[in-house]
Amino acid sequence: MESSNRSWVDIGVNLTDSSFDKDRNDVIERAFAQGVKTLIITGTSLSESLEAIELCQKYPGHLFCTVGVHPHYAKDHTDSDYLNIPALCKEECVVACGETGLDFNRNFSEPTQQINAFEKQLEIAHETNLPLFLHERDAHKKQIEMLRSHRDDITAAVAHCFTGSKTELYNYLDLDLHIGITGWICDERRGQELQQLAREIPDNRLLLETDAPYLIPRDIRPKPKSRRNLPEYLPHIADKVASLRKQDLDALQQMVTDNSIKFFNLPATA
Repeated sequence: MESSNRSWVDIGVNLTDSSFDKDRNDVIERAFAQGVKTLIITGTSLSESLEAIELCQKYPGHLFCTVGVHPHYAKDHTDSDYLNIPALCKEECVVACGETGLDFNRNFSEPTQQINAFEKQLEIAHETNLPLFLHERDAHKKQIEMLRSHRDDITAAVAHCFTGSKTELYNYLDLDLHIGITGWICDERRGQELQQLAREIPDNRLLLETDAPYLIPRDIRPKPKSRRNLPEYLPHIADKVASLRKQDLDALQQMVTDNSIKFFNLPATA
């Protein structure tokens, strides 16, 4: 993959994942070399949010993070744990609350635990005036219900790694949410519906992400030896999105970068 003069923002990278333990700094530097100059690390638990903050402090101005509790880990956190999140949100590198939401597909945590965790983080987003970084799987009805009841209290929210239906897309757009697109859109098997919906996302609501190390784009050629997704693949995802939306790649780059800066309140140099 050739180096690019374009500068990209990857809004969702799981850099605290153990799969990066042996080469985390190299992964970051390779992303920079491919023009992905700004990475937002996803916080999925209290401990991983702390790790994300520490990592961001090593790359000021380039790495930022979210702070929150993923629905999978709701069972691992007590109500008192959520009292610590607002203090973490005051760190300069923290740009969103989450990853939060509901996942009734696997139910690693009971639905009642997930709902409680989501409610707590909706309240934290209101208290801290930070946008929400949302996860949802097989729980759209309940998630939309909760978002609607809190929409006037939160500044903004992004449906991270959106893979849903047209109805679900417009439910989010009707609430003025942003939509995060990953390498799922490069999947010729599972991504067909998302490919058809790509042009229906308003210009000012589109954000791009890799969700690395998950969801490696299936159409990368030559095929990587590892199945681990990397933030350096974001330009590949962008190229696919630009093609589907019939947009010039440079115009798309400027558009999604401006969206990211505004949504996460990033430095204008991002």
